[in-house]
This record gives sequence, C-alpha cells and structure tokens, in this order.
Amino acid sequence: MTSRWWFYPALGLLLLPLLPFLFLIFAAILTYPTLPSLEALTNYHPKMPLRIYSAENILIGEFGEERRELVSIDAVPEMMKLSILAAEDDRFYEHGGVDYIGVMRAAYSNFTSGGVKQGASTITMQVARNFFLSREKTFSRKLNEMLLAFKIEHNLSKDQILELYINHIYLGQRAYGFGAAAQAYFSKPLARLSLAEMSMLAGLPKAPGAYNPVVNPSRAKVRQEYILRRMLDLGYIQRDQFDLALNEPLQTKQTAYHQEFAVNASFVAEMVRQEMYDRFQEEAYTQGYSVHTTIRLADQAEAYAALRKGVLDYDRRHEYRGPEGYVDLKKNDTDALMDAALRDVQHDGELIPAIVLSASRKAITAYIGGGVRAEIGGEGLRYALVGENQVLHRRLRKGALIRMRKASAETWEITQMPQVEAAFVSADPRTGAVYALVGGFDFNRTQYNHVTQAWRQPGSSFKPFIYSAALEKGFTPASVVNDAPLVVNLTDTGGEPWEPKNYEGKFEGPMRLRQGLTKSKNLVSIRILQSIGLEYAQDYVTKFGFDRDKVGPYLTMALGAVSVTPWQMLGGYAVFANGGYRINPYLIQRIEDGQGNLISETVPVVAGKDAEQILDIRNTFTMVNMLQDVVKHGTAIRAMALGRQDLAGKTGTTSESMDAWFCGFHPTLVAITWVGYDNPRSLG
Repeated sequence: MTSRWWFYPALGLLLLPLLPFLFLIFAAILTYPTLPSLEALTNYHPKMPLRIYSAENILIGEFGEERRELVSIDAVPEMMKLSILAAEDDRFYEHGGVDYIGVMRAAYSNFTSGGVKQGASTITMQVARNFFLSREKTFSRKLNEMLLAFKIEHNLSKDQILELYINHIYLGQRAYGFGAAAQAYFSKPLARLSLAEMSMLAGLPKAPGAYNPVVNPSRAKVRQEYILRRMLDLGYIQRDQFDLALNEPLQTKQTAYHQEFAVNASFVAEMVRQEMYDRFQEEAYTQGYSVHTTIRLADQAEAYAALRKGVLDYDRRHEYRGPEGYVDLKKNDTDALMDAALRDVQHDGELIPAIVLSASRKAITAYIGGGVRAEIGGEGLRYALVGENQVLHRRLRKGALIRMRKASAETWEITQMPQVEAAFVSADPRTGAVYALVGGFDFNRTQYNHVTQAWRQPGSSFKPFIYSAALEKGFTPASVVNDAPLVVNLTDTGGEPWEPKNYEGKFEGPMRLRQGLTKSKNLVSIRILQSIGLEYAQDYVTKFGFDRDKVGPYLTMALGAVSVTPWQMLGGYAVFANGGYRINPYLIQRIEDGQGNLISETVPVVAGKDAEQILDIRNTFTMVNMLQDVVKHGTAIRAMALGRQDLAGKTGTTSESMDAWFCGFHPTLVAITWVGYDNPRSLG
C-alpha cells in the first residue's frame, strides 16, 4: 500500500490561499443582516435650505448651511452624466455595485506606479459611504461599503442610484449636488452648462478643495483635461468637442458663499428668516421650507435703486470726508498683494474700493483689483475739491483707500460710503400686502432694519392724524385757526417751557384748517390740539396702530414729537388711503414644506369687507382731499413730477432736521420714506 502521508499537508497548502476568501465570505454572512435600512435612500429627504420667493415666485433669499438644487435624473443633461461616469465610474451601468475589473485595473496601476494612484470605488459604493459610513480607512468599513453597494444595487435602479449621487455629493462652496454646484461656480442652472463647465464640475468629487476652480484654477484645469481626455478615449465625445471644451475660457463666480438674486431684498429675507426661526427653530434651515412673500420684483428693484440714489445724492451734496484708510505700499508690491488688501474691504454694490497708486492736482490713478487700473480726473474729482481747484492730493496720496464708481461707460468718479441712513416701505392700502421694503442703505454694513426697528420722531408727517381727530371733533377744512406766537408752560409740554415756531420762522395770522395743513403750520397744529384735548388726541391716534406709551399726551404731539416706526406709519396712512379701515401690513403670503404642501397662508382683513372701520367716510374723504392739496400746492409739491393727480401725502421734518419723512399714497398704494442718521444729528 502506497503511503499517502503527503496528501493532507498538500491539501492544506492548496487550501491556505483560500482562507482569506473563506474568511471574507464568513464575515459577509455575519455582517449583511446588520446593514442599515435603505430608507434614507428610498425616502430621500436631504437637508434643504429655507427659500424665500417674491410674489412672482422668483427666488429673493436663501438660508441654510447646505446649498442644494434637487434635479431629477431625467433633467440632468446627458453630457453631465457622461462627464461624471468618465471621472468616477465608466462601467457604472455594467457592474453590480463592485467593479471587479476596476479593482484589478486599480491594483495594477497602483502596483506599477509604486503608490496609490487610482481608486476602485464605484458610484454605488460612494453613495453607500456618503449616506451611511464614515471615511475611516479600515477593513470593516470597506467591507460594509461593498456589502451596502450590493444591497443598494438589489433594491434601486441604476438611474435612481445615479440621481442620488448627483444630488447628494459635496462639491465645495457649500454646494451639495451638481445642481447647486452649477449655481455656486457658474451662476447657471445645470441645463445651461457647457461641456467645459460640466467636465470642470465632474472633477470636484475627488477633492472639492483641491480642484475648486475658484480657489485653485490651475489644478482644476488639469483635472478637467483628464476628464475630457477620458471622455474622448471612451468615445463619449469627438475630437472637435474635446478641443472646443479644453480651450473654452471659463468665468467662475469669484465671490464664495454668496448667492445672487433677481433683486436686492436682503432686509425682506432677514425678516422672513427671523419669523421662520421663531416658528420652527433650527429646522427652518434644513427642511426645505418655501416662503412666498408679497414683494413685487419691479417695485422692490425701483425702491432699492431710488433709496440708494437718494442717499448717494444727499451725501454728494456734502463734503468729501477723505480716504477710508491707507495701505502701506512698497515699490515691489504686486497686484496679488493689493488684491489681498482689497479683499479685506467691505464691498458695496457700485461703490468699488480702490487703492491710489498716484495722485496729483489734476488726476489720480487707482487700482481696483484683478489687474485693473483706472484714472479719475476732471469732473470725476470735483467731489474731492477743497475750495477752488485744489485737489486733496495730500490725503489722496499713494496707498489711500478710496471708493470709485462708474460715471459713464468710459469714466470714473470718486465717491465715498455714506454715513446717513434711509428706509422705504410700500404696500397695498386695501389689504396691507407689502410690495417693497428696504431697511437701510446696505444690509452688509448693518442689519438694523430701519423700517421695523427705528423708533424716530415723524415730525410734521404726524400732523394728519391730529387733523383727522379735529375733524371728528367738529372742525372743517374751512375752520379758522390763528397762526400766531404761543408760549407753552412745562405742564403741557412734559418738559421745559416751550415757545414753538413755524419751520420758516414766520407767522401769517388767522387761516383756514386746509391752509394750515398745506403749509404745515406748527402753531395751527398746536392750537388744534389744545382745542380737541390731549387725552382725546392720544386715544384717537392709537386707533391707527401707534403705541400709546410712545405718543404722550403733550402739545409736542402736534409737531410729531412722538416715537413711531416707518412700519407703523405705513399702517396709519393706509387708513386714509382705503376709506378709513384698519389693516395689518404683512409680508408672508404662504409657507410650504419641502414637498410643496401648504403649511399656512395669510388671509388678510380687507378694507371695505372684514377690516375694522375706524374712520367714517366723510373724515377720510376730507383728509384725502386736504392731503392732495399738500402735494399740489404745499410742502410735497415735488411729488407732482410723477404726473398723477390722485397723489396725497405729507412731508415731515423734525427739530433741527434730524429726521426727514415723506408719507404718500393713492387709492392702491401707500409708501413711507425716512432719512436720518443712526445717531441723530442734523441732516443740514
């Protein structure tokens, strides 16, 4: 009998290489039942930002750490899909979750190169990792990733898996998914990207920071070329497409973490954000709520432009205050160093920061960034003149940090950041729907909303409420009141003895009530208030929505020495415009959840229907008629430049011109404007 002592050792040697494989199978059998549920994939609800829309359903604001634009797989351009497949997994539609050919190819590439040059993670494995696993490099994590990939492939279609990948992957600039990345990097929807832009985005999943085209354009270009060449080799594109895409100059959005909207409605968006946070707390920023406001795009755009123009024009009528600071420039300072210095300066729309490179009495040359230099001379320097033809060349020396703006297509002018503030708000007086709201000159400079937060004295713009109270007491527009000097003791003022004067310093004697309002006569208003009684007047004006404790029962109330906000004045003047009804200004029309389901909707009280009537029609008709005279013949006559005959309103200037107001309306619109300094001082 032949000895077979060698058989078992030989069998052991033959089976030894299979032990790792058997161990892997055993581990998989034990691990598979413990894998997480795929509900996060089958019922996909990613963190979605709070989005705020205009009345026309145009996006005007967004809040949330994760910027997303969910895109269905059918809406993803074919070239975008092919770019992703070329970059990440060209055999995606062929393998079952783990690409064994890809694994062998990567192993060979890494072995021959002497390092890890190529990975073997499929798109399905990346979905598994991004949704369920950490990024730690351990055997157990890799095994779980592969098993999850098999499970995902068994339960979802290829298109469903690719859609999850396209919408969930992080791509830098706070953008999650390719839809959001298209907006973040190129300010375009995904469907409008060129092949060059698509291939650039397809290179981001590997390393969003390293291949960011804004931060690292050279490395991003190398990655883009690799992807385009892969697409060419795989037959996804032709040579002419490759050449065209590779040579296409790309314009990336240079301002990180900033989204551009159809109009500037930053104060509106912040008001909505605060209300949503009060209601939903942190979930307001992650559940994809859509808030539809009453803001009308055209009205908001005009209001924003008009307010900024008015403030800049006012500032330009006053002296130039000089440079904002100085940058220490050396002889060898490069454009890159100056660009870095300018990045630390607050940017504000058309008021562009610049660094003076040279200055003389006739012209200055300044650097505005990006390698661009500009010259200001002639009319562009007039604002910075001191006396006759004497340029501030000593202060506008090399290194001075100034502001410039375009005077025309070819010329620049020197300007400065204004110190004065302003606010504007308008609404439908019948419902209170707010059409436009600008809470200040620049939201980035201060988030203080002067429409809702600024308690200021309204001056003469408060007089119509006193006149309305007088009509209720039996006065008529023809009632005669004496415009003559008056001394008031401290009991009636709530302070020091007072000898009020008219704005122009003159007195005209007895005059009709209508004339007193048209000319905004202070002494007429005071005598009216004396006649109707302080307590009665206080009770009366609070019906318009003013705080009782901020409209004290003193004679100074007749001149608007009370505290109100532009928001309150909006509601007050709406009563005159709508026939005497108290309405509530509102901004939010409706709120929807992330699936488009209605959560709440504002149903406003409407003038003439269910709103409370606080003035009778005779009172409001008379007040409107008298306030129309203010526009046609009085202090608000400049409003006639609009060419309308139905305008009514009242100007307001406080003591020492610390605040300036105009409150105007016609039957379908009421608008309030305020100008002043945050730390009250004369407007001059």
